[in-house]
Amino acid sequence: MTRTPRTTARPTAPVGRAVARPHHAPRPAGGPVPGPVPGRWSPSATAAGNGAGTVRKTVLPGGLRVVTESVPTVRSATFGIWARVGSRDETPTLNGATHYLEHLLFKGTGRRSALDISAEIDAVGGEMNAFTAKEFTCYYARVLDTDLPLAVDVVCDMLTGSLIRSEDVDAERNVVLEEIAMTEDDPGDCVHDLFARTMLGDTPLGRPVLGTTDTINALTRDQIARFYRRHYDPTHLVVAAAGNLDHDTVVRQVREAFERAGALGRADAEPVAPRSGSRRIRTAGRVDLLDRATEQAHVILGMPGLSRTDERRWALGVLSAALGGGMSSRLFQEVREKRGLAYSVYSYTSGFADCGLFGVYVGCRPNLVHDVLKICRDELDHVAAHGLGDEELRRAIGQVSGSTVMGLEDTGALMNHIGKGELCWGEQLSVDGMLAKIASVTPDDIRSVAREILGWRPSLSVIGPLTDRQSARLDEAVA
Repeated sequence: MTRTPRTTARPTAPVGRAVARPHHAPRPAGGPVPGPVPGRWSPSATAAGNGAGTVRKTVLPGGLRVVTESVPTVRSATFGIWARVGSRDETPTLNGATHYLEHLLFKGTGRRSALDISAEIDAVGGEMNAFTAKEFTCYYARVLDTDLPLAVDVVCDMLTGSLIRSEDVDAERNVVLEEIAMTEDDPGDCVHDLFARTMLGDTPLGRPVLGTTDTINALTRDQIARFYRRHYDPTHLVVAAAGNLDHDTVVRQVREAFERAGALGRADAEPVAPRSGSRRIRTAGRVDLLDRATEQAHVILGMPGLSRTDERRWALGVLSAALGGGMSSRLFQEVREKRGLAYSVYSYTSGFADCGLFGVYVGCRPNLVHDVLKICRDELDHVAAHGLGDEELRRAIGQVSGSTVMGLEDTGALMNHIGKGELCWGEQLSVDGMLAKIASVTPDDIRSVAREILGWRPSLSVIGPLTDRQSARLDEAVA
């Protein structure tokens, strides 16, 4: 077991949720004219819609991909640009550079100041934000359909014309450090980063998306500018838009914006392929404790999962829903409803290009940690040995199906779906296609994936004020 002193660990954004929290917006207290657009159509230029429309794709000269979904029944549109760069693309000394750069692209271009960027979107009642993950970054704006040309122009200008001035790098450094401090004050976030480090070690995937105080303080303007030039080439970008829009018009507007900035690149360039590969996570029985004076202990018990391209991910998603995906799930019933040992308990999966994680999170009083862990371990072991009952399987399939559909009910979610689909898989899967994959999960599929995933000896990450005696017993949970 590794016990981390309070003064040394700097965990950050939750790997379980995959992204750094969007931060550029405050926390909450008409029709385009169609026209032909020169471009290169991909073999999958038209696909079944995820919402009420059709997904279309165009590849512009220079390798820039534009994917849209038309939903004529709404009066809004969301426009985003996805970059194939995340924290896993950083060296140890550059840890946090991707997220730092995300901040800096809002600081001004040759055409707009930082105030201009936000004021132009605010003036039309729009929303603008960005997020950084371990394998990608996304910048987006949601506006009325009649204001979509403005959103295209502003977001494209940010991505192609950022100045990355030394004074902005220095000023924003403190903002990033405050975000790290804010995250450190939330142990429910920190424990996910601790779990990533427990499972993946000092690797690009195991390091925090936000970086650390030391790495952020050491980053220079030249390092960040080189990182920007290397990873924001058009071949690494996917433009995605969803809502009441016309595909050809969006393509033309994007092309004009990139041409204006001289950012289309070589005419014969091809898009970079989705990440691929396979890695084996061999961590088993590791225990990491971060000693913090919190009211609760925040615990993740987990093991290696599946990559995002593994076809068994549909079965694992259904299994996770049955274990800890809702109020009728096994863990919720056993830990909270029957025994009242915790308020929050859930399971989740994280899939990357070449590996994945499966985890069970619980927040409880420190003196209850061992009781909670025993219950969780017993349930995981039971499902690994016996699978799910027919009624459990039916309920879990229904839950995953319903949440999948309802999660795509707005233009922002649709933009995320088609953008990430193109960047991470190189294809689109319709709602009907996803529902068919979920519905096809069988009891044998569940038993097979449960034996493989839940059969691993788990590892454990804990944040909380455990006594020495309580800490010494943590190894029992992963024995």
